[in-house]
Amino acid sequence: MRRPAAIAALLSLAACQHYEAARLPESAALAPAAPAVAPLAIDDVVRLALENNPDLRAARARRGIADAQLLASGILPNPTFAGAFLPLVSGAGAVPAWSAGLSQDLKALITYRSRRRAARDAAGQAAADLLWQEWQVAGQARQLAVDLIGTRRQQPVAAEAYAILRQRVAATDRALATGDTTLIVAAPTRAAMQSARTNLQTIDQRELQLHHQLCALLGLAPDAPITLVREASLPPFDPAAVRAGLSTLPQRRPDLLALRLGYAAQEEAVRQAILAQFPDLVLGLSRTSDSSKVVNVGPEATIGLPLFDRNQGNIAITRATRAQLRSEYAARLATTAGEVGAALAEMTQLGEQLAQARRDLPEARIAAQRAEAARSVSAIDEVAFVDLIATRFTKEQEVMALELALQDRQVAVQTLIGAGLPAVETLPIEQAVR
Repeated sequence: MRRPAAIAALLSLAACQHYEAARLPESAALAPAAPAVAPLAIDDVVRLALENNPDLRAARARRGIADAQLLASGILPNPTFAGAFLPLVSGAGAVPAWSAGLSQDLKALITYRSRRRAARDAAGQAAADLLWQEWQVAGQARQLAVDLIGTRRQQPVAAEAYAILRQRVAATDRALATGDTTLIVAAPTRAAMQSARTNLQTIDQRELQLHHQLCALLGLAPDAPITLVREASLPPFDPAAVRAGLSTLPQRRPDLLALRLGYAAQEEAVRQAILAQFPDLVLGLSRTSDSSKVVNVGPEATIGLPLFDRNQGNIAITRATRAQLRSEYAARLATTAGEVGAALAEMTQLGEQLAQARRDLPEARIAAQRAEAARSVSAIDEVAFVDLIATRFTKEQEVMALELALQDRQVAVQTLIGAGLPAVETLPIEQAVR
């Protein structure tokens, strides 16, 4: 008898999990440089962000918790063994008494299917939340890459304007020294030069800020070099198709699917709370022997009496939580439609303004060229020359700023609708529409 018992004990120990220490990292895991592929296109930046973003790595690890909870939901509760040995101390008995019983809680079996469904919904919600976070990271990567490309395009124009005006300030300073001009004539040129320098410094600051933000998003060190293409290339964009697809957005956007799966899980929580109002029921089998060697074998039951607590508190809480989730889903749905509609309207306005600015730009360039030619033969005064040059560079930057703003809105809309982003086919969508 001792040998089988020892073998059973060893087997049970072999099936147990063992503890292993997991140390925290000692330093930040930031790459010193981007991959050797250069220059990086927008799609390359998105791919690197999805692969290397530190927050996404942490989110993927958190998803493992939902998978573990799904595993736990399929494990039935262990039966309970109860035993007693009562040595004979005094009296007419001849042997020690003993008892042994095996019982199982049946209430956990009643809610088993509902708990499994809720765990599957929760796992699906975790997957949808992770996919939505990937959409956000991909959209942010697009946005930063587009802004960085646009800012770098503005730098040469701003630098050229500053260089021209700095040369004019140097010329007017020489004229002031020789008495060939007055301070009233020279002052506007210096003011325009200082404004151009401030504009160039602002663009440089913006470029460095965007560079640091993109490095952080890609899991790179702040000083890591990033070489991007000169022109931003975005997925095809059709405003009419976007408006037509708004009705199917709840089936395609991960955050909306996550809310639906969370609502389905809460439905199961309400069902479980209602089932839990029934009495606790534990059934088992026991065997006893008294001190006179009389052996009894038979079933036993333990039933809870729902005199005071019929789980009405938990039922009320789960129903209120379900109502809250329903309202949150309706609010998110309305917000989504409003955001897409507002962005499309802004794009229409920006498109009209950009078209007007592009029509005005050739005239500003021609006027600046004529001013350059007139200055070479002293046929234009300093103030008029500076005004025409400044107008040309202002119009150049206006066009680039409107182009960048239009691209920003396009990226925002494409992030909202998931254009060119990971699809949702792998999610358990059927769980959300039961």
